[in-house]
Amino acid sequence: MKILCVAMSESIHTARWLGQICDQGWDIHLFPSRDTGYVHPAMRNLTVYHTTYAPTTVADSSVRMRGLPIPHTLAADVGRRVLARYWPRFRVARLAHLITRLKPDLIQSLEFQHAGYLTLESRRLLNGPFPKWIATNWGSDIYLFGRLSGHRDKVREVLRYADYYSCECERDICLARAFGFTGQALPVFPNTGGFDLAAVSALRQDGAVDQRRVIMVKGYQTWAGRALVALRALERCAELLGGYTIAVYSASPDVELAAELFQESTGVPVILIPHDTPHCEMMAWHGRARISLGLSIGDAISTSLLEAMVMGAFPVQSWTACADEWIDNGINGLLVPPEDPEQVEKAIRLALADDGLVNGAAEHNARLARERLDGTMLKQRIIAMYQSLASR
Repeated sequence: MKILCVAMSESIHTARWLGQICDQGWDIHLFPSRDTGYVHPAMRNLTVYHTTYAPTTVADSSVRMRGLPIPHTLAADVGRRVLARYWPRFRVARLAHLITRLKPDLIQSLEFQHAGYLTLESRRLLNGPFPKWIATNWGSDIYLFGRLSGHRDKVREVLRYADYYSCECERDICLARAFGFTGQALPVFPNTGGFDLAAVSALRQDGAVDQRRVIMVKGYQTWAGRALVALRALERCAELLGGYTIAVYSASPDVELAAELFQESTGVPVILIPHDTPHCEMMAWHGRARISLGLSIGDAISTSLLEAMVMGAFPVQSWTACADEWIDNGINGLLVPPEDPEQVEKAIRLALADDGLVNGAAEHNARLARERLDGTMLKQRIIAMYQSLASR
């Protein structure tokens, strides 16, 4: 089977998805949806088509790099910028040429706003036979961007031409249909695959969850993330945080500043987890946490939510994600508005005060993980899905 994937080559999410199929002996090709010249070091057994790249780019020996090698990273970056300025449709044309040359059984765009739009432009350029196209929804691709005037029509056009649609939420299948998708919706899977439950269970802190004294905070403060609301909510209940440590991950610069001020004003210690922390260490942090806070104005099924559930941390999650497809509010987590620190504060206070709630939630979520997040089970189902699609 030959698969051409259009996706962010630098993304751990891309690496984890493709990691489920890279050992099948299939011919897998990756065209970066963002021209960074970088490939995530977890990638295996595929060919990557950069514009330019530095030969020093860290990659496994099984990854074959295509493009113009330039000795220095800075020079390679300048080369990409110059090309993008003076030949803005170069990558559209290159992807179209690659599709014609490879003749893949399947083409899959992972994410809409970069990969989906790029695939759509190449399809327009070819204006003829096109491989079977799987358009995969990440995060807020439809839920949020589909409501914005600058994206609405493009989202509709991707869905118009895609043969198959995959996503993480039942919610997003309904949205895709509302946006005019008439093809086949594929089974709902987390976009990062499952977990090696036996391996990650060894990373959990011994004892009951109510004995843990870490609170995890997702540090995104972006067009979607609302980490500053989480810090404000924690500040409002600082008198309950004696003995606790706040661990902030994926923090943007303004969140780093706010975290320092939070620590100064409350005396509650804050640890900023480095951005390049290995995934196993991140799982261990979740395994030491009593509460995991994740707030955004739009998402699909947040990967950090699933990580928290697998590791026993009690989720306090914004209700703008499709967390309600996993969380029974007040039973195995709490769903909150993403921009209301008062409501988030109430949820934190409850999760700090009710040991039975957090311990019971951990047991509930462990059952959910066995039923829905076992990596071996999901991998088998995903491989079978690709085999079925390629045989049609």
